[in-house]
Amino acid sequence: MKLLLLHNRYQLAGGEDRVVQAEKRLLEANGHEVLLLEENNQSIIGSWGNFVAARSAIYSFASRQKVGAAIETFSPDIVHVHNFFPLLSPAIYDACNNAGVPILQTLHNYRLICPKAMLFRDGKICENCVGKVPLPSIIHGCYRNSHLQTSAVAAMIFFHWLRGTWQERVNAYISLTNFQKDKMVQAGLPAEKIFIKPNFVFSPRYTNEKNKSNSYLLFVGRLSEEKGIKTLIDTYIKYDLSIPLKIVGDGPLRYNLQQKVRNTKADNFVKFLGFQDNEAVLKLMQNAICLVFPSIWYEAFPLTIAEAFASGLPVLASNIGSMAEIIEDGVTGLHFKMGDSTSLVEKIKWVSNHPEIMISMGKNASNVYNLKYTPKINYQQLIKIYQQVIKNNRSR
Repeated sequence: MKLLLLHNRYQLAGGEDRVVQAEKRLLEANGHEVLLLEENNQSIIGSWGNFVAARSAIYSFASRQKVGAAIETFSPDIVHVHNFFPLLSPAIYDACNNAGVPILQTLHNYRLICPKAMLFRDGKICENCVGKVPLPSIIHGCYRNSHLQTSAVAAMIFFHWLRGTWQERVNAYISLTNFQKDKMVQAGLPAEKIFIKPNFVFSPRYTNEKNKSNSYLLFVGRLSEEKGIKTLIDTYIKYDLSIPLKIVGDGPLRYNLQQKVRNTKADNFVKFLGFQDNEAVLKLMQNAICLVFPSIWYEAFPLTIAEAFASGLPVLASNIGSMAEIIEDGVTGLHFKMGDSTSLVEKIKWVSNHPEIMISMGKNASNVYNLKYTPKINYQQLIKIYQQVIKNNRSR
């Protein structure tokens, strides 16, 4: 099978970029010929760059021509779109439709129904634009805190809903969880076009040997508002927790959080490790008691949770969205009330007092990884979706 992958990279590399590279590697390892066509947001510099990006987001004739040329040269069996925003634009679907090549799009976020792509505003879940004209987003300047830039993204979303791009020009979608699928159907995407396929991670290269003397909790992620890191730090300070916590990652809140912890009891137990490479993260996971995942937005499918499961690490997570779906409470981890320090501290203390049960939950998490999130399982799911989409396109 010949596969054309389309992706617009972000200025700050994230989970989506990792998923694209992992799927490309997986497909090539299974004998498929893969062409990855990428744009890079690093080209968006200054006011002129933002203007060009805003114009391109709605419809880029240059991208339509580029993708059309790639299809003509490469002759793919299917085009798999990961991210078209902002430089590729929905114009790429017209290039595929004109060539008669079926299109599959992975829904890595909520961009088709929310200009910010997160259903999150002012520290809270926000669904004001779901299934509606996205005027509230413009009023609040949700995208990059800019009314002008938000207007461009909102115009892109609304124009292509009116045009039927999302409903008619895309053959099928991959949703990462049932929760995400329900949100997209609520907004108007055809349920029959949405397949469920989670993300996956490659297995760690070392054997998991839990050491009871390693009694730390672990946070891995961007230090930003939506990740709930402020709730975690506030909980440590408010309740004088003496359970070691290692924080991996960087982001806009790092300096303020470090200053907040300083000169408190928490400073003796909370360690900011900054950015760590993937191998270092997996080693930390394999020797922690629990991964704390306090996110306060509707995550799509966090690779960090899949990595924790692969490492035999249970997860303590907010009880919303995909997190509540992926993590079975009391089996592969624990849920706590989103953004609630009282609920979080109760669960942290329980985790600390029940190390044997946490080890058992870690084994359950590892079993779930082997059943759902391995490369082999994911490849079987992905190729089955490709085959079904190609078959449906031929019968149209």
